[in-house]
This record gives sequence, structure tokens and C-alpha cells, in this order.
Amino acid sequence: MDREVVIVIDFGGQYNQLVARRVREAGVYCEIYSYKTDIEEIKKINPKGIILTGGPNSCYEDDSPTYTDELFKLGIPVLGLCYGAQLMQHILGGKVEKAPVREYGRTTTHFDTTSKLFSDIPEESIVWMSHFDYISEPAPGFKSIAQTTDCPVAAAENESKRLYAIQFHPEVLHTEYGKDIFNNYLYNVCECKGDWKIDSFVKTQIETIRNKVGDGKVLLALSGGVDSSVAAVLLSKAVGKQLTCVFVDHGLLRKNEGDEVESIFGPSGDYDLNFIRVNAQERYYEKLAGVTEPEKKRKIIGEEFIRIFEEESQKIGAVDYLVQGTIYPDVVESGLGGESAVIKSHHNVGGLPEYVDFKEIIEPLKELFKDEVRQAGLELGLPGYLVFRQPFPGPGLGVRIVGDVTAEKVRIVQDADKIFRDEVDQALSEHKEKTGEEASWKPNQYYAALTNMRSVGVMGDERTYDYAVALRAVKTIDFMTAESSEIPYEILNRVMNRIINEVDGVNRVLYDITSKPPGTIEIE
Repeated sequence: MDREVVIVIDFGGQYNQLVARRVREAGVYCEIYSYKTDIEEIKKINPKGIILTGGPNSCYEDDSPTYTDELFKLGIPVLGLCYGAQLMQHILGGKVEKAPVREYGRTTTHFDTTSKLFSDIPEESIVWMSHFDYISEPAPGFKSIAQTTDCPVAAAENESKRLYAIQFHPEVLHTEYGKDIFNNYLYNVCECKGDWKIDSFVKTQIETIRNKVGDGKVLLALSGGVDSSVAAVLLSKAVGKQLTCVFVDHGLLRKNEGDEVESIFGPSGDYDLNFIRVNAQERYYEKLAGVTEPEKKRKIIGEEFIRIFEEESQKIGAVDYLVQGTIYPDVVESGLGGESAVIKSHHNVGGLPEYVDFKEIIEPLKELFKDEVRQAGLELGLPGYLVFRQPFPGPGLGVRIVGDVTAEKVRIVQDADKIFRDEVDQALSEHKEKTGEEASWKPNQYYAALTNMRSVGVMGDERTYDYAVALRAVKTIDFMTAESSEIPYEILNRVMNRIINEVDGVNRVLYDITSKPPGTIEIE
């Protein structure tokens, strides 16, 4: 697409996706690149702005991630955040050293509001700090434009060269005016037009796919989740009956979900799709037997997906293209879009086998974050109940069962998960009906997982030795950071009683309160 772009150069920061997300929220397209990306490639992209992320290193150490000083001579506005700010100052002649007082968390900060970066925000507000090094002396040509009690250079600028360094994290919600700071950078400094719109993205993708495919046949991996459902409707609008949707029921879905997917997209559903359901439960259980390592499970599940699609394509005749619902966080978390460590390989990105028997894989949503996928779904006319359903991992319950996967364990986690989701849904509905408002604890994702822990219990005056189920519920805006939902105890207690009484093989229920980071939203 012919559009303006701002790029994020990733130095290993945990918030790299969040930075890109904030830019897109402001109406500007943004992509993430590794700090190892050659400067010539950056020149070819010709971005409207460049943002340097945070990172865990000290910029003055010899083996720390760095970049050529030519980056700051391109005439392109550069915004450094945390480590990126320190690196900018270090490269350009400032002084960065160990801070006498480490700043972490919410911090009162004073701003020079004459700066374009801080225009129209209060002179004092709260930001989120996280650093043990600090800029003790700005580089020549820079001046301090924000300060805290312990940090004399909480931000610095060289206005004539359009270079800005921010020690804090404007991308996190804890920074009160972070959104305004990004808007100021994008529109006051970079002079962006703001041409990133989902409706134009959808129209362009339909046209692009139509031109690419021509009269070829297309096979789509339909899981029934938000991503693949949006991809299915997008492809259907682009190529019509040239598309065949294959739904692989790998036996790792939520309770009754296979039948629900077929009822929506199958012959009796609302969409005129070529739909094939493949019941491959036993095939997957055999492949996963005895496998306990999460990454290995993901790769097995991913390879079996591809092999099944190849088999189905042979049955329906030559198929030219395979479509997958890969989205941008899948790409980044698989270590393909930036410099952050591989968090987990996704079955439709890092889990693909080396050889795939298709002319090309089409991933129409790979530029989008989850909330953008939902917007695209609404733009395509998908119903709200489908667009806003909970995310579900491609490997399904395979990564919600710690340890090896068996049919019995799948049965346990399906039953426990159904109870948990039903009780939460009912409690949320009752709260809204009673108060007219959403509950403050309303989670964005909630499920039950099966731990690999077995422990002694007592049921009916008899000793038991059964599994522990872990409940997980998180509140998040972008699914890149998340906090545990404070579900009322009486609801958790009711869920616990039902699971232990109704689900054979469980005698203990735990509640996982880990945030992301350091955890992930999924259990594995």
C-alpha cells in the first residue's frame, strides 16, 4: 500500500509491540524492525518517523545493541524511548551512567510545554519510569525538556534536528498523557497525515488478493476464531467460490466448539462458503503422545495442520494458495518482526515445516493487531458476537494442558473451562442487568487450564489423588500487556465447587494472578 509509515527499531524492549500499537491508534501505520536492520533498508522505507524502543542493556557497554550515527543524520525525526533515549544521547556525545537512584513505576514529572513534544499537556503529570541508567548530561545541541526529582533529563530535544529522547515510557497506560505525547510527535514533529484506516485496508486487501490469485484455487485454514473467521470472509469477498475453507477439528477445541464452527460456516450457516470439516482428533492425540515441551507441541500441531491441508487440497484438485489468519503479534512474538527474544512460536508462523506444497501462503491479516482485526471484521459485516469472542490459541488446548496431551486430559479441561466461562458470563450479565454498567473486574480473556500437578484430596470421606485446574482471567486492551482480573471471591468459590463436584479427575482449583509480563496470557 502507498501510505506513510513510522518504524519502530527494536532493541529488545518488552513494550515494542505496544509502541507500534500506540502509533497505529493515532492513525499512522507502523512496523517493527530489528536494530540489526541495515541503514540502507531504512532509507528505502523512507519513514516519516523513527522510534527507538527500550531494552534491558546499558548502552555504554561494548556488547550492547547499538546503531550507526547515520540514523540521526537522515533528516527524519527520531524519538528514543528509555534505552533508545539513552542510546541516542550516548551516540551523539551525551553522558549516560548508572543512576544514583533507580526509578521504577509511577513518577511525577515536570514538562517544558513549549516543546512540540509536550504541547497541550499539563506542566506536571504522572509517567511510568523503569531504568537504572540515566542521562546525566544531554548531548551537544540538546536541552532537557522534562525532569523528575531524581532524573534531571527525563526528556531532551534537539528541535532543529527533530531529535527527541524520552527516559520514561509514554506507550504504557500508566503514563497519563502518553497518547498525547505520541500524537504530538506524529503530527507536530513528523507532520503525518494519519492515513491508516481499517476500511481502506480492507478494500485494498480485497483488490490485492483478487489480483494475486487470478483464477487460482485457494484453501483457508478455518479455526472458527476471530482471526481465521475474518480472513475467511475477506477472502470470500475477494475470490468467491475459488475459496475452500477447511476446518480441522484437532480435538483440542473448547467444549462443543467444533459443532458451533460448523453451524456458523457450514452448509446451514450464514456464509456461502465451500466448507470441509476434518475430524482429526485421534491423529493429533497419537502425534502428541508423550510430548511435554510446549514449543515441540506447537510445532507438531502446526505441521499436522499443513499436512492435512495438503491432503485436502489433493482431494479437491490442484490448490495454488494457502490462507492463514496470522496477525502481527504472531509475527513479532515468533521472533520474525523485531529483535525481542522468541517468546513462543505460533503454529501459523514459526511452527511451519520447511517444505509446504503450495505456490504461496497468503496472510491477509499479518499487518494487523488483534483490535484492528476486530475492526476489519465489523467492516466486513461479521456479527458482533463472532468478532468480539474471546481469543483462542491456534494450538488450542494443547497449550492449556501442561505436560503431555491425552483425550482424558482434554475432556477434563473442556469441562472445567466450560463451567468457568459460563459462571463468569452469567455473573457479568447479572451485574450489568442490575447496575446498568459493566463490572469493574470484567476480564478480556478467561479460561481454565490443566496443570501437570496431582495432589492428595478428600472427597466423600475417601482419599483422592487427582489433578489441579488453574483458572486464568486477565484484563487487557491490546493483549501485549495484561493484569489479572479481580474476580469476586464468591464467583471463584462457586466455580471451584462446580468443577470439583462435576469434573471427574479434579480435586483442586487454583487462580493464576500473574500479569503479562512477566507471564504470557496463555499458560504455555
